[in-house]
Amino acid sequence: MIAKKLYYTDCHLAGRKYYDADEVWEKLKVGTLLHLEWDSSNTHDDNAVAVFYIDPDVTGDDGRYMLGYLPCSHNEVVAALLKMGWTQVMECRISKLDADAHPEAQVRLTLRIKRNGALEK
Repeated sequence: MIAKKLYYTDCHLAGRKYYDADEVWEKLKVGTLLHLEWDSSNTHDDNAVAVFYIDPDVTGDDGRYMLGYLPCSHNEVVAALLKMGWTQVMECRISKLDADAHPEAQVRLTLRIKRNGALEK
């Protein structure tokens, strides 16, 4: 049996308290699919990867909520893939939520590498 996804890493969401997580906190659940995007305009980190929640109930940019970033310790490979146009190779999901934890530890993410559809039978 061939897996559809391969575990890559786990990490906490960085910068959570500075962005839009509070606006959509009630909608975030374990298993929620998030969107990763290389932040080419970030002057502090050339490998900055922003993490977004896309609200399925809202159309357009009004439904895009930036939650924070992948931490620097986990972003180099993901940023390289995104820079090269491999925007669909990684899957990012919420694996843990803890509203009582320190803001930098409230959202835990799991990243998986998705199988190339051309390889599936």
